Amino acid sequence: MGRRFGVLETLIMTKKIYILILFHLLIFSLNASEPIIRSSQEFNKGEIESVIKRIIPAHTDRFIIERIETEEGKDVFELYSRNNKIVLAGNIGVSVTSALNHYLKYYCYKEYSWTNMNPVVLKELPSVPEKVRKVSPHKYRYYLNYVTFNYTAAWWDWDRWEKELDWMALKGINMPLAVMGQDAVWQRVYRSLGFSDEQISPFQSGVAYSSWNWMGCFNEWQGPLPQSWIDSHEELQKKILSRARALGMKPILPAFTGHVTPHFKEVFPDAELRQVKWSVFPEVNLLDPADPLFVKIGEAFIKELTKTFGTDHLYSVDTFIEMTPPSSDSTFLNNMVGTIYESMAKADPKAVWVMQGWMFYFKERFWRDTQRKALLNAVKDDQLIMLDLWSDNRPLWEKSNAYEGKPWIWCMINNFGGNNSLFGKVDVLASGPATDRKKPNAGNMCGIGLAMEAIENNASMFEILLENTWTDQPIDVDNWISRYVKRRYESDNENAKKAWNILRNTVYNYTGDLISCGPRSVITIMPTIAKISQRVSAYSYYQPKDVIPAWEYMLLASKELKNNNSFQYDLLDLTRQMLANYSNELQEDYRQAFNKKDIESHRSVRKAFLELIDDMDIVMSARTEFMFGPWVEAARAWGTNDEERDLYERNAKNLLTLWHGPEYRNLDDYACRQWAGLLGQYYKIRWIRFFDYMEECLLKDEKPDMNSFAAELRKWQWEWIHRHTEHVVEPKGNAVELSFQMYNKYKDLMHI
Repeated sequence: MGRRFGVLETLIMTKKIYILILFHLLIFSLNASEPIIRSSQEFNKGEIESVIKRIIPAHTDRFIIERIETEEGKDVFELYSRNNKIVLAGNIGVSVTSALNHYLKYYCYKEYSWTNMNPVVLKELPSVPEKVRKVSPHKYRYYLNYVTFNYTAAWWDWDRWEKELDWMALKGINMPLAVMGQDAVWQRVYRSLGFSDEQISPFQSGVAYSSWNWMGCFNEWQGPLPQSWIDSHEELQKKILSRARALGMKPILPAFTGHVTPHFKEVFPDAELRQVKWSVFPEVNLLDPADPLFVKIGEAFIKELTKTFGTDHLYSVDTFIEMTPPSSDSTFLNNMVGTIYESMAKADPKAVWVMQGWMFYFKERFWRDTQRKALLNAVKDDQLIMLDLWSDNRPLWEKSNAYEGKPWIWCMINNFGGNNSLFGKVDVLASGPATDRKKPNAGNMCGIGLAMEAIENNASMFEILLENTWTDQPIDVDNWISRYVKRRYESDNENAKKAWNILRNTVYNYTGDLISCGPRSVITIMPTIAKISQRVSAYSYYQPKDVIPAWEYMLLASKELKNNNSFQYDLLDLTRQMLANYSNELQEDYRQAFNKKDIESHRSVRKAFLELIDDMDIVMSARTEFMFGPWVEAARAWGTNDEERDLYERNAKNLLTLWHGPEYRNLDDYACRQWAGLLGQYYKIRWIRFFDYMEECLLKDEKPDMNSFAAELRKWQWEWIHRHTEHVVEPKGNAVELSFQMYNKYKDLMHI
């Protein structure tokens, strides 16, 4: 006997049928009209000429641009003189611009860098006596990391992006990550599926935290996401992609991770959902790969994405980037990966998945051989490219049978969170790509890449890795540094070279694998009386005293180089590092004074420590790159009203300080910066509160309760984040003069 349906059940069933009909109509409509496929142009002479006009405007008419064929499918450029002009030839745009970069570096001794993105000035163009021909052994030259879009580029406008695109073109980058603008695409897809804006909004995070939302780590943190931001960044993404493709780059677009809105079941009540968790944040919904909706939604997203932005058939998905999958069953993992790829290929049969291999390091205990092979073998070799994200420190290709035969890219991270300490592994970067590529177990190494979390620091380490772009031989570091100094400072100054040779053997010669990036100053970590050697984040791997001679040589070099922009930056950065190193020494003095209950020494060290912070704040004020004010003001500039401006300011402050709310500590100071304004308004106040509390404990002869203190301090920090404050945005002071002042004041005090 058939079951009778009640009125309520009938209505529910009708609603389900209605939703399914709408969904299939959406898919039909997407299939009915092919998206507009805009892809990279092999050779756009006009755009190449535009790069030349921006880089070296006074001599644009002296360059001849020519197209040449690839060499056995490899990118190639040629550089030579003809009829008193300079010929720049290449198979694609970035090959031609690489020829220009080679010419500027090795014939004009000029550098286009993050510290000097101004047009190159030359009285005349030197000739090229013999033809230069370079062939890249690397099919792909990858650039950017999801989180670079927040830790560095959160507030970039088109003017700044245009400069970065020129930088990328000169350096030969041909495979940039391009995940911005997807919020608009998701909004349209979700609306077409029947979701209201109220159901979509909690899916989107604040503007400074978008990358973690795009990777499926959390929902809505530090939101809401204003519509003005969604619209403006869709348009910004279109401009970025248009320029990149016109120069021959093949940008990597996002694809569906399986991460869905918290309100997903309100529209699809029968959907099969799983939960995954990142860090301390609440669990997020992950659509089960066995649910037919997975492929349909993934397909709908790719179709809307390519309709909006075009495609070069490269897509990024990192479903389990720092999260434990809901199951370790190899069948589940294989199906998950296979389904993700299917959702791309249904919309784009030429789809190639570009995946970060970071999870194999971060969740190493989970990704055993069985699980790793299940993931990697779920798709064909020509459908997946792996980014060996940390080849310079933790090369995972060695532990994974070269990613089971998949093409993989040798990458450098170097920087986490934007911490601005001097750091590098120069010898590894100089020889690693060429050496590893030739190893018999290297498999299909197909490129090199920069996968740093933040940029605009330690530029020399990025430059030496990119030197590998056009050679298959290890780089002679000593020779390279000599030439690097000459072009960076436009001089053969011997004192500057001596300084860099010392830096090459100290701060840029880390040989271990425990420290992830440059040691932070104790000033920028949670105030403590713990011994610094027990805190890896502020522990130095070199003898700080060994760097003092480099400081002295740079000061001597300033007599000639004081007006050079990049020299001013480097000198100030080195001065900052010396003061930061000294802060660790003062903290040790304080630790001993406290443990001895020596109140007078306690007060003396307190005074010296706070004075050091003041001095660092003054020194850093001499350069915009080391100032907190421009970061905050750039954030506020995106707001269309006071509410948005205040929201963006909170995002800008929180990302660099607490990172999340006041109740958790695991990401405190992760993205700390030794910046003017942040030093004086934030870190100094933390230390004042710490010293006050510790003195109170000394006077009362009580043991400090550091957990209680930290909890109270985080409440103040949270209040500071939410309080609008004015910040200095214009630099003040002379970098060379301030560096001399700090040297004269502190050199004899340093025993480090």
